[in-house]
Amino acid sequence: MLFDLRGRGRRRTVRIVYGGLAVLLGVGLIGFGVGGGFGSGGILSAASNNEGSNSLSFSNQIKKYRKLTKQQPTNVAAWEGLIKAQLQESNQFTQNGVSARGKEIFNEVAQSWQAYVALNPPKPSSTLASQMVLVYSEEGLNQPDQAEAALQILVAARPTSASLWASLAEYAYKAKDVHTGDLASAKAIALAPASEKVRIKNLLAELRKNPNAAAEKSYTTTTNGKTYVVKKAANGSFTGTQVTTPPAATTTATTKK
Repeated sequence: MLFDLRGRGRRRTVRIVYGGLAVLLGVGLIGFGVGGGFGSGGILSAASNNEGSNSLSFSNQIKKYRKLTKQQPTNVAAWEGLIKAQLQESNQFTQNGVSARGKEIFNEVAQSWQAYVALNPPKPSSTLASQMVLVYSEEGLNQPDQAEAALQILVAARPTSASLWASLAEYAYKAKDVHTGDLASAKAIALAPASEKVRIKNLLAELRKNPNAAAEKSYTTTTNGKTYVVKKAANGSFTGTQVTTPPAATTTATTKK
């Protein structure tokens, strides 16, 4: 399990990065096939399909599924198809941050998503839910209550993911839902590796006090015994560099003659 272990003073957890994040949105969402966020390829850079890859194709798909949802408003698969096509269309407007047009499409996606979840599908798409967390995040529509609701779907799909529980705590606190935040924090701490419990507990406590504090430009994350410095660009994308620990200095004993 990978955790975003932020440095002292960091108050804001972040979204997706290949390699994962913790108190965080990262690794848990990567498990659902989401790429590197809004920068560097857009929200669905890892979700190409056989329906085509150009904007005209996505537009045609949107028209197709929009018509189908009007004809069959309770067709869950049709709503999923519409949401997926809309997200694919938004990709071209999220290459370097979310443009004004990207925000417009996100609002359309949000409307489709709300119609979809209102149908109370027996098994909501966790892949789409993970993408909706990005849509509702700060760089998107900045609706933490809706991001929290999407994360509820994710933790139901992966109840043993400490990173997802930590992300749920993050957005619950941002949405001023302290009760849910506390429950999710307790779950994240319980599921965290023994070596990380104290640090995760402190980070979540810090987040509870000030969930909307400005993020610093870099933080550290550890996975499989390796430490990385992860930096967040202004457009919301991430880069990571492994920190190489220099070997311990060796000393040569000398004997006085």
